[in-house]
Amino acid sequence: MTATTVGEVLSIAQRAIDRLDAQYLLADLLGVSRAALIAHPERSLDAAAAVTYRNWVAERTNGKPVAQIIGTREFYGRVFGIDEYVLIPRPETEILVEQALERVSEHKCLKTPANIRFSILDMGTGSGAIAVTLALELPSVTVTAVDVSGAALRCAHANAQTLKANVAFVQSDWYAALGGLRFGMIVANPPYIARDDAHLTKGDLRFEPLVALTDQSADGLDAIRTIIAGAGAHLLAAGWLLIEHGFDQAANVRSLMEAAGLAEVRSVADLAGIERVSMGRR
Repeated sequence: MTATTVGEVLSIAQRAIDRLDAQYLLADLLGVSRAALIAHPERSLDAAAAVTYRNWVAERTNGKPVAQIIGTREFYGRVFGIDEYVLIPRPETEILVEQALERVSEHKCLKTPANIRFSILDMGTGSGAIAVTLALELPSVTVTAVDVSGAALRCAHANAQTLKANVAFVQSDWYAALGGLRFGMIVANPPYIARDDAHLTKGDLRFEPLVALTDQSADGLDAIRTIIAGAGAHLLAAGWLLIEHGFDQAANVRSLMEAAGLAEVRSVADLAGIERVSMGRR
């Protein structure tokens, strides 16, 4: 890649990778919008930028996700730092956040003592996208986030600091380090891909941490079983449990919630009609 203008390097890059990927990478490198790239194809690149861009295109050609190459991903209107130790935040997880916000809004309509702060537990926080978003959207709420991975917690803590979110982080294998703490709500986007699912060896998933994708169970539901089984001991009376799950797991998750004694169990679908989030109330 010896070209030295935006138009030339984009033209070459688009022969190897998707057009939008090529534009996103170059826009991030230059600190401009995609619209600016398209409007000014004559803009020149210095030698260092050209080399970096060539390397980024090569990484994308080999399958590395754009978010990992540039080190960020937008979620719920905010930019989060990500690395190879955390799951890349996805648009469907915004449904989990939206449902959590709705449940908290319903709670605020109830007559509760003014001196009691509503509390939320985010399990398997990864990049902290869910916990940080909820903390920023709900400044009067106490948010705690747990993850078994120290590396993931470092990423999540950095995001909380950058975005100025008040979140308490705890290294824990699910509920293990929480003792008898109880919360008004538990949210989770746990690993739910079955261990033999072919998707684990394809596309972006090849570059994401396996532990964040699969719990190594045959049906991908072991982590969800653990979360549901322990929810009763860690939810306050009438507290909500909300879980994101796979496209074909809603019925099983609802059954697990009902068997655990949760009430008002239901699932919420995305814009494509796929049930992505299931919830129940203690």
